[in-house]
Amino acid sequence: MGVGDSDKAGLLGLYEEKRANLVRFFAARLNSRAEAEDLVQDLYIRLAGMESVGPIDNPSALLHRIGSNLMLDRLRSQKRATTRDNDWRSAHTISVAGHEIADEPPADEVVASRQRLKALVEAVEDLPEKTRQAFRLHKLEGHSHAETARRMGISVSTVEKHISAALKTLTRRLR
Repeated sequence: MGVGDSDKAGLLGLYEEKRANLVRFFAARLNSRAEAEDLVQDLYIRLAGMESVGPIDNPSALLHRIGSNLMLDRLRSQKRATTRDNDWRSAHTISVAGHEIADEPPADEVVASRQRLKALVEAVEDLPEKTRQAFRLHKLEGHSHAETARRMGISVSTVEKHISAALKTLTRRLR
């Protein structure tokens, strides 16, 4: 059975039927029901996004295989993050009398960072009003171009022009 539209629907139906079992299965392996819930949700997203595969002899085994692969990817990612955090911590902390103390950046770097931040804030404030508003909504508040356009009552292409103009101005001014 290939995963065409009807086969995909069948696979998604099997997912719905086995969802609780999948959560229990992965919770036992991850020692966390919350992580298992997230993983099983990722499994659904993966299944829903499938375009086609070859014949499936055992759809239930396919659900477990995809879930297991997702779990291994998560565990590897967590291991990399832990290693990265530990490396950073060992490079930026010192131990004094059994207490870890974070290494502070040199004062001149702090002053330079504050000066760059102040210059950026001033440059944003000096932008034309509509350009500044579009920049803030999109870049600082994280709204999409479409949402920014809706909020400002302008077209998406006008938002794109405002953002482009803001970035050019800020880049030129902060060099």
